[in-house]
Amino acid sequence: QVQLEESGGGLVEPGGSLRLSCSASGFAMDYYAIGWFRQAPDEAREGIACFILSDGTTHYADSVKDRFTIGRDNVKRSVYLQMNNLKPEDTAVYYCWLSKTCYSDLAPRSFDYWKQGTQVTVSP
Repeated sequence: QVQLEESGGGLVEPGGSLRLSCSASGFAMDYYAIGWFRQAPDEAREGIACFILSDGTTHYADSVKDRFTIGRDNVKRSVYLQMNNLKPEDTAVYYCWLSKTCYSDLAPRSFDYWKQGTQVTVSP
């Protein structure tokens, strides 16, 4: 049974950092991609990063490029999202999602898998 569990959200001041983690189980990681998308109240879903687990290829949205890093922790069987230089506009619920590939918009499709997300709030 596929399971994804996000952790690491919270409140941080502008310019600060947070590290989100997506723990995965129930599937062979090397055959999948794991991505992160976010959604703020009254805003559309925004795909922000994606990691192809078989070869380590990463993709980023322009809004987070050079500030966020997606990577894999093999020991913890997880994918992390290191977020630096956070801005108030980064405030949203962040979700990790599982798919066979990374799409061009870095957002999941209806048949992909994700769960409840973790809140990130950037505020003085």
